[in-house]
Amino acid sequence: MPVKIRLARRGRRKAPFYHIVVADARAPRDGKFIEKIGSYNPMTVPATIQLDNDKAVDWIQKGAQPTDTARAILRFKGVLYRMHLLRGVKKGALTQEQADKMYQEKLDAKQAKVESRIAETLAKKAEYRKMISGSAKAAPVAEAADQEAQDAFKAGSEEE
Repeated sequence: MPVKIRLARRGRRKAPFYHIVVADARAPRDGKFIEKIGSYNPMTVPATIQLDNDKAVDWIQKGAQPTDTARAILRFKGVLYRMHLLRGVKKGALTQEQADKMYQEKLDAKQAKVESRIAETLAKKAEYRKMISGSAKAAPVAEAADQEAQDAFKAGSEEE
């Protein structure tokens, strides 16, 4: 029974949302699956990916073959890099501690990159809102900073 790691589509028309599942290759795309190991939402910027890395590694070690899209997601989340490091540990090229350290460094670097992309997207949204309405609406997290900026703007416009 060949097992695949693939995407199962959920969501409504023109608003896709996917579950990352482990399923029998003969089962239909949205049909029966063995286990759900994550989710993928391509509609957000950047795309939101929730994945249980340990389960994914476990299934790949058992022989599950990811589809092309699932492979790209696993590569992005560092699962394939972890498999690479585990092969090195098995061959004796490095110790488990070294492999764990290298894996954690890679995850931290990737997380920093994603967070910077999220911050960039939020800045673009604020810029767009400011362009459309004349002033950016306050975000719930940064209300104090925005309030100070609004006070400074009002003080500047009163002087004119």
